[in-house]
Amino acid sequence: MTVLYPLLAAVAAYLLGSLSFAVIVTRAMGLSDPRTYGSKNPGATNVLRSGSRAAAIVTLLFDTVKGWLPVALVLWFGAPHGLHDGTVALVAIAAFLGHLWPVFFRFEGGKGVATALGVLLGINVWLGLASAATWIVIAVFFRYSSLASLVAAAFAPVYYLLVDGVVWQAQEPIAAAIGAMALLLAWRHAPNIRRMIEGRESRLGSRKPEPGEHRSG
Repeated sequence: MTVLYPLLAAVAAYLLGSLSFAVIVTRAMGLSDPRTYGSKNPGATNVLRSGSRAAAIVTLLFDTVKGWLPVALVLWFGAPHGLHDGTVALVAIAAFLGHLWPVFFRFEGGKGVATALGVLLGINVWLGLASAATWIVIAVFFRYSSLASLVAAAFAPVYYLLVDGVVWQAQEPIAAAIGAMALLLAWRHAPNIRRMIEGRESRLGSRKPEPGEHRSG
């Protein structure tokens, strides 16, 4: 049972993470599949290019919740069942990997920004808010969603370790999970990084791209 419960928690977190809400929400609202336009990325930023702000907001909320929920449940109810920091780290990574490679959608997922935010909020609300504030500052000044995501991801493990012993007690497995998510998120943004270097990266608020155009998100 000591091994079984963490594995079951990780599988449940992965399956929850595999719910691609960008696709689910756009289908429910009668909009185009986000995998067919823009960056073809099933995420809130690309859904925004459909012209429906409501769909993008709902996608963002649900993608965040699916990262937050498994982490929060383990922290709230896991201890009596032997689920501690190692399991928190395990479900955090599992939910994030579910979004990147969703079993329900042919393993074609998004870049994980909102889900990573949810995980951070689950670990500690102040950690999540600090990372979200970093994203907002970079997005406001530079208007690149991808750049804001990369900077926020890079700072998340720094925040977690920097405030150790002040706001929370940092745990090695959780720090490793946050660092792993940051690296995976950066890897998923490799095309965006190339486009930024080449000056072809789309900015927040840009119009919906025409067929054949390449956009990020």
